[in-house]
Amino acid sequence: MKKLMNAPADIVVESLRGMAAAHPELRVDLAHRIVYRAGGPVPGKVGLISGGGAGHEPLHGGFVGPGMLDAAIAGEVFTSPVPDQILEATKNVDAGAGVVHIVKNYTGDVMNFEMAAEIAAAETGVEVVSVITDDDVAVQDSLYTAGRRGVGVTVLAEKLAGAAAETGRPLAEVAEVVRKVNAGGRSMGMALTSCTVPAAGKPTFDLPDTEMEIGIGIHGEPGRRRVPLAPAREIAEMLVEPILSDLDFTGGSGNDGVIAFVNGMGATPLLELYLMYGEVAALLEKAGVRVVRSLVGPYITSLDMAGCSVTLLKVDDDLVRLWDAPVQTPGLRWGV
Repeated sequence: MKKLMNAPADIVVESLRGMAAAHPELRVDLAHRIVYRAGGPVPGKVGLISGGGAGHEPLHGGFVGPGMLDAAIAGEVFTSPVPDQILEATKNVDAGAGVVHIVKNYTGDVMNFEMAAEIAAAETGVEVVSVITDDDVAVQDSLYTAGRRGVGVTVLAEKLAGAAAETGRPLAEVAEVVRKVNAGGRSMGMALTSCTVPAAGKPTFDLPDTEMEIGIGIHGEPGRRRVPLAPAREIAEMLVEPILSDLDFTGGSGNDGVIAFVNGMGATPLLELYLMYGEVAALLEKAGVRVVRSLVGPYITSLDMAGCSVTLLKVDDDLVRLWDAPVQTPGLRWGV
């Protein structure tokens, strides 16, 4: 194992310490492993929180700032944060308008965020609405989930709900944006290599050079099937076809096109991700799916895994306006 680290046990805290040094516009609570916007909560604005295991950067800490999250909580690598961490963040971002939790559908995350929300309501009176993302079409259940996994749509939900909160929408409407995004989004991923968890010191699964995994998760879970390595255009078909089969992206009431998101899993260069986006775009055009916005890059990663995922999100005029709204975070920034 070759990694830029001092000791596996310290990698999360030391990474957060480095993030604080690099981004003075953030405030990092190392004791609780929480990344906040500097300056505290905005009076009257709905607080927006997400979090999960470390190893998926820039998700979630890299998406804290104006136009996105108010706070992000980091667990150990691929391990949910505990309720005490989530409760601390919830109390500190509440500005009187309530707090929305965006929670990926992994068993530990769901359980711990739910517990923290209940404690916050009982002890402080903070109104919390939790919304779960479960956009992965690859599997219904896995080692980490009951039902579908929350993956790429989480990034889009954080951006869109963040913009909604920034404009002063009330708690119920901000939560509804997350639900709408999750209902209209689907994802599928693949891997060329496994990742290596620092504490384990070896790849999570063995993948020969001549094979690839289709339908992987973001924690190093193997996919729905292992197939021979194929050209990019065939890989794109393996990812896009299950998404289009799961949800109609060609029309319907209020559908004005899609946001197409090609995500890198951590070790795939942009040279290859843009090539993949070209293949995905060609398939969508052939299928009659109109792309109105796009995002390409490593935004929800799995440590050093090579591979990519595709996320499609049905959008209407309101979601497009929220997407175009200014955002200023370490991981996503435009219109500022």
